[in-house]
This record gives sequence, C-alpha cells and structure tokens, in this order.
Amino acid sequence: MPLTAVSSEKAVDPSNDKEFELYESKFKALADKKRLQIMNILTQKGSMCVCDLAPMMNMTQSKLSYHLKILWDANILTKETRGTWSYYDINTEEINHLLSHELCCIFKPSCC
Repeated sequence: MPLTAVSSEKAVDPSNDKEFELYESKFKALADKKRLQIMNILTQKGSMCVCDLAPMMNMTQSKLSYHLKILWDANILTKETRGTWSYYDINTEEINHLLSHELCCIFKPSCC
C-alpha cells in the first residue's frame, strides 16, 4: 500500500514577496568582488568620480559605470552630479539598514 506524504509545512506567504525582492536586489548587488572593492575604496576615500575611481580599480570607465549603476540602483551608493561628472559615495543609511536589527527580524523573529 503506497504511503501518501502529508506535509505539516505551511504554504509560502506571498505577502512578503515584495520585501524579499527588494532585499534580493540589494544582496545581489553586494555579491560581487569588484563591487565590494569599489565600496571599500569609497568607504576609505569618500565621494569620488568615475574618472578618479577607474584607475584605482584598473577598469575602463564603462565597466566601472556598469558596477556603479548596479550599486546605485540598489540604493547602496548615492550619486551627485557636479558639472559633467557624477560623484559616488556610500549610502551609509542604507548600509546601516542592511546590517541592522530590522533585517534580523525577518529571519529571527525572536530577536525583535
């Protein structure tokens, strides 16, 4: 006689999907060695334009701009335009949020 599997697990709650998608994009942006190096330089040096950052990263400006856009789209960097150049800096508030107690609450409700 075949056994039927009975699951006591609940179905996935779709009410968190938007929040999970938001964090997914942020963590995907962080999950790249070059982007982490960019963030490290900006943390140490402060706001920089692509023209100054490219030689430090040993990258073409177009390749660097690609990585900066991913970080900027994820709200991990801020961008200020001065004349024809864009200056990028770490969005400290967002970084603090990603490393915060609030994110912990998603995975460990007991710590909230």
